[in-house]
Amino acid sequence: MGVKQIFGILFTLLGTAILLFSVYVVLKGTASVFEVEVGGFQTAIVAILGLIFFSAGVKFLR
Repeated sequence: MGVKQIFGILFTLLGTAILLFSVYVVLKGTASVFEVEVGGFQTAIVAILGLIFFSAGVKFLR
């Protein structure tokens, strides 16, 4: 297993976790992470960040 595949797996898992968190925030309306409130516009930023990590991980796996 090469370094690119390891990074691909890590980025894909991280992106999936971030996307699941953003879906949770959308459904709940707001959430607190390390005592920081996330809601509204910040959810879109978190979702975009999750998509970036997820797509980078998939590209590393190819």
